[in-house]
Amino acid sequence: MTKKIDVSKHVLVPKHTKLSDSDKKALLNNYRITLKELPKIRKTDPAVANLQVKEGDVVKIVRPSATAGEAIFYRGVVRV
Repeated sequence: MTKKIDVSKHVLVPKHTKLSDSDKKALLNNYRITLKELPKIRKTDPAVANLQVKEGDVVKIVRPSATAGEAIFYRGVVRV
């Protein structure tokens, strides 16, 4: 039996959060972009495995930053 490892608990993996539909809409309106213009993250990426994401969702990634305290990035979920 193979033990599944939860990579989201690793110290080097930044916090990933799935945005709600209303937050997604507000983000896209605020930056005046479409979902296709966001950088991509695969649905099968181990960092989002526990988020139950589907194609078309948006994931917020918060990384620690030495200069800004934290840096926020957004990724659109793709099927590939």
